[in-house]
Amino acid sequence: MEAGGDEELLRSVAAGDAGALGRLYTQYRRPLFGYLQRLAGDRMVAEEILQDTMLAVWRSAAAFEGRAKVSTWLFGVARRQAHNRLRGRGAPTPAGAELPERADLSAGPEELAIAAAGGTPVAAAIDRLPEHHRDVIALVFVAGLPLADVAEVLAIPVGTVKSRLYHARAAVVAQLTAQEVTE
Repeated sequence: MEAGGDEELLRSVAAGDAGALGRLYTQYRRPLFGYLQRLAGDRMVAEEILQDTMLAVWRSAAAFEGRAKVSTWLFGVARRQAHNRLRGRGAPTPAGAELPERADLSAGPEELAIAAAGGTPVAAAIDRLPEHHRDVIALVFVAGLPLADVAEVLAIPVGTVKSRLYHARAAVVAQLTAQEVTE
């Protein structure tokens, strides 16, 4: 859907149109869920956070000022909901933990690659990254957001996104090299 269509949907949500919220949910549930699952490390928790996100969207749609794209704003809401829910919860799911099968087989290639990496040395290496690096990895590779949108969601400059992405990749490669993991 085009940006103007997204903005119109969000205006309808702000006006109390539950159907518009349903359409917005249908349009963004896959990328939001993939992102939230990567942050939470647990399918059920990610589903709960997605529901919290949509409730927050329902309540705050009128606050959308149009300075960012609707998709960027939605990921920002989802990120805040995730951090609120996960604050103090402890470490992410251990690398050896069983990850549930994806119910949605129509996911994009990046989402499938990262989901397939669950329980692998790559997933373990990503889980050991600092939170600010995991956020960038999840937004770029799971949610598929362009770097400029990631910068808006995280409220940091694009250069910082690029730097974090570079350092995250380098850290993952270093960990895999140290473990003598090959492709």
